[in-house]
Amino acid sequence: MIVCLCHRVSDRDIHLEVASGTRCFEVLQDETRVASSCGSCHDCAREVFESACARQPHPPAVRVAEIAASAAS
Repeated sequence: MIVCLCHRVSDRDIHLEVASGTRCFEVLQDETRVASSCGSCHDCAREVFESACARQPHPPAVRVAEIAASAAS
């Protein structure tokens, strides 16, 4: 299903990002631009993101470093 109409981001896109190690919603927004225009999909996008995160064990070490670096800047 399409979550973000403005940037054509689907629930599959969000699940793929999480599977590749994204565990920060703001990083997801940077990578996909989901919920970054009109904002009407924000709640749905966050819900899909949190559900996808709950299904994943732990992020790969490389993505953890990227998240830490992103948070520091």
